[in-house]
Amino acid sequence: MEKSHEIRPGQSLELLKELHILTRDGQMNQDSRRKLKQVYHLYRFIEPLLQESRQTSPDIQLVDIGAGKSYLGFILYDLFFKGLSNGSHIFGVEVRHELVEKSRALASRLGFSGMSFLDKTVADALTAPELPARIDIVTALHACDTATDDAIRFALGRQAAFIVLAPCCQAEVAAHLRKNKGKALANPLAELWRHPLHTREFGSQVTNVLRCLQLEAHGYQVSVTELVGWEHSMKNELIIARRSNQPGKHRAARLDELLCLLGLEDLRQRFFTPQFSQ
Repeated sequence: MEKSHEIRPGQSLELLKELHILTRDGQMNQDSRRKLKQVYHLYRFIEPLLQESRQTSPDIQLVDIGAGKSYLGFILYDLFFKGLSNGSHIFGVEVRHELVEKSRALASRLGFSGMSFLDKTVADALTAPELPARIDIVTALHACDTATDDAIRFALGRQAAFIVLAPCCQAEVAAHLRKNKGKALANPLAELWRHPLHTREFGSQVTNVLRCLQLEAHGYQVSVTELVGWEHSMKNELIIARRSNQPGKHRAARLDELLCLLGLEDLRQRFFTPQFSQ
């Protein structure tokens, strides 16, 4: 059995140095082994989706939303994509131009020709000519601001076969719970978020539940697990959605019921995402 702290044959040592998994002189320490174990743990969830995608679409098209420094894209390319001799491609979408330029420079230096980076908003990416019509996998891992929900809208719009999310930034729901607290106190359930700390924690939980219902309402099968060890963060949830094309009307109804029960009717537009039509 392969040890979780060992570098795999063919991995780019220069990339591992860039990710601070290897020291500049190519050595590993205890912290490096921990980081490498985290990388492989994440990859263990995504590799089966890549393999399954190859069965229907040999040239896999993956889009990473809110890519930041595109570490996820580089890891996936190094471990999986660079061994494919077809049109498989990874696209990183990131609005910060300076990060896009750094990713482009690193991809060029590593010879990762099957990677592209777009300095665009997700709304602009929906119709960007640089992206192919068929998208197989959409990822967004701890993407900041509204990027998690933007990734969901993008994936639904492009009818991606798989969606992989490590959700982040759930403050909006908590803010709505806080704003409507006085009106909601007649409901015994409001005790779940009466105290400020509980408002924040409950708001985070509810946000991800609503996201799962949103995906199911659009015909996706959803599984939720822990992303153990990927970051030193309380945000340790991984949502994986698989398009099943099954009607999700009952899940949409349950989503609406939950919004009404919690006094979050103002968020209907956010969670009831219309399908994008090209």
